[in-house]
Amino acid sequence: MPSFKFLSHHKTSDGFIVVAVLWILGALATLAAIYALYVHETTFVFVGHDERLQAQELALAGVEVAAYQLTAIPAARPSQGKFSFRLGNADVAVTFRSENSRIDLNLASKQILAGLFTGFGARREDAEGYADRILAWRTPQSQGATDSEAAIYRTAGRNFGPRHAPFQHVNELGLVLGLPPVLIDRALPFLTVYSGQAEVNLLNAAPEVLAALPGMTPERLHNILLGLRDGTPQDILTAQLGMAAQYATVQPGRSNRVTVDVRFDAHRQVRSEAVILLRDEDTEPFRVLSWRDEDGELSTDERSNTSMR
Repeated sequence: MPSFKFLSHHKTSDGFIVVAVLWILGALATLAAIYALYVHETTFVFVGHDERLQAQELALAGVEVAAYQLTAIPAARPSQGKFSFRLGNADVAVTFRSENSRIDLNLASKQILAGLFTGFGARREDAEGYADRILAWRTPQSQGATDSEAAIYRTAGRNFGPRHAPFQHVNELGLVLGLPPVLIDRALPFLTVYSGQAEVNLLNAAPEVLAALPGMTPERLHNILLGLRDGTPQDILTAQLGMAAQYATVQPGRSNRVTVDVRFDAHRQVRSEAVILLRDEDTEPFRVLSWRDEDGELSTDERSNTSMR
């Protein structure tokens, strides 16, 4: 009888030990899984961080090479260009274009601004009103003069008035009173605050920009675009502008927009867009006025095109 009690107690102890061991093994397995997941995620983060650093350096290299091409022959500076190269595990494509191919918000005439909005569907009288608001925003206020524009903003319920100074960024256009947001969205890709010129570049401006020039008819625009495609001499193209010639130039500006697309073999793409100002100093051949990065994954079609190169 006593031996029976001892055996029962022994079996109970063994069962408790087995359960404890199984629980410990399960906990260790869970910890191992968590650690494996942590290692995987940490590796992924470091790989992503490493690619971002690579992309930044490659983008800077692309901008510097573009600046070199723009300054190599000062007397024959190109209005636009493109090139590509491969370095490490990435393909790099670079395009550059003179910034005076866009309409400068701070220097463009009322006629050009109104023409741009008219081209996007605004009625002529409305477009001229939008242009007036833009000019009022950027025009300095005379000392001692009454700020009638500020009163208009207050009447409209705004707690701010016009800057009375140059636009700092094209997105500031959204603060100007009365401009429809849809019209602003359409206009933004053709606007800049970095050109430094009232004229637009005839040789590389978008059709939407050329159409905004005063006196530009659809027929005249068609002939100019056809001449640009066929390589018509610049003096003939300028002559075809008529009265719009005073608002155009064939000379590239000193500000240039450089776009760098970095595509890694792992299908990740990073786009950087910089606006640079060319300088005559050897110690600083250019200065970055603006820099913007876009990060993303390539689409299926883009992956196919990349793999075919």
